[in-house]
Amino acid sequence: MPAKKPAAAPAAPDRDRIAIVAGLRTPFSRSWTDLNDVDPVELSTQVARELLFRLEIDPKDVDQVVWGTVVSVTRSPNVAREIALNLGMYHAAGFSVSRACASGFQAVASAAEMITTGQADVVLAGGVDVLSHAPVTYKKRLVDSLQKVQKAKGVALLRELATINPLDLLPTPPALTERYTGRTMGEHAEEMAQNFGIRRVDQEALAIESHRKASAALKSGVLADEIMTVQTPKGPISKDNLVREDMDPASLAKLRPVFDRKNGTITAATSSALTDGAACVLVMLESKAKALGYTPLGFVRSYAFTGQDPRENMLLGNAYASPVALERAGLQLADIDLFEIHEAFAAQVLSNLKMLQDPEFFRTKLKRDTALGAIDPARINVRGGSLAFGHPFAATGLRLITTLLRTLKDQDKRLGLATACAAGGMGTAMVLERD
Repeated sequence: MPAKKPAAAPAAPDRDRIAIVAGLRTPFSRSWTDLNDVDPVELSTQVARELLFRLEIDPKDVDQVVWGTVVSVTRSPNVAREIALNLGMYHAAGFSVSRACASGFQAVASAAEMITTGQADVVLAGGVDVLSHAPVTYKKRLVDSLQKVQKAKGVALLRELATINPLDLLPTPPALTERYTGRTMGEHAEEMAQNFGIRRVDQEALAIESHRKASAALKSGVLADEIMTVQTPKGPISKDNLVREDMDPASLAKLRPVFDRKNGTITAATSSALTDGAACVLVMLESKAKALGYTPLGFVRSYAFTGQDPRENMLLGNAYASPVALERAGLQLADIDLFEIHEAFAAQVLSNLKMLQDPEFFRTKLKRDTALGAIDPARINVRGGSLAFGHPFAATGLRLITTLLRTLKDQDKRLGLATACAAGGMGTAMVLERD
């Protein structure tokens, strides 16, 4: 049976396109530092409120809130609805989404689908993860014992208390391992580095360049309108705190591998850090934007979410999703002006770039006759990437989308591709355009 061919999105500009009016994010901070005292709902509420304020839009005009999150908020599992309530938007029955590191993309895709099907006119789409507030769990047998303790009295209470093992009182530390494979993302990235011959020196060069470009972008002020000031109990936070102005290659070469101490090539410098942050965009039809007096940043042309067996090169989601999104947009790789590729690990980025131009990979894994081809590094992450800014899981996609659209505008370019790998062997890609 022939492979199912994805439907191509109309390329004509006369259709009523899905517009992204504006985007905003909080500073991205290393977990347990600047944003340690702000919980995910409050951080999300601050960035949502600020975006609506800057746009001078009446909250009553926002029909829905959709918000991504990966590390669930125990007391508020539906972050989106909590944001709507905090902003007095009682009419907006918000819902939350989780697609691992593609959650930010999913929030925008869900907004687009609601608008396209007539369920909403204006949607606030965002994402947040605050690893500093990651829930701490306990062993199931302790939970069972405490449940019995609540109901027991007198001698029975003492008997139940005596059954509790003191070691069970120690919490289970948060673990970012794949349930299906039992391995961390870093271990999977290390496997890819070895499978595809990604050299350590090349990984470190990519990390250095990511920080250099991010530092230059921050210094020049081109990112100023993308980042808001967050109010915390200890004072206002206005700046990202992971970006390094200078990185010494000799110092990086001395770092020990993190995930394979003996033969590994991935270090802390070539891995995205655990990060706290939130981001959002406002989505509506192009005609609605014009009616409200907005000039959109750009438009969603197409998108794709893909899956693969996570046991084999799990972080190749970029290579799986990008050709699908491009085909749906009716475009070739050569048509794309700028790229935003999520830098989970330098090895993951380099592996994906290698596979995008590998005919054998396209034939055997994607069932396609030809590879996409090589991408000019000068057009990738021109204002820095996740290795520099950090990676608050569900917020990263919104940062990529906003930065890509603003960069296209500043450079007077038309087409961009934002893409990310995600846990569970998933990938996502989104084609964005501007007039």
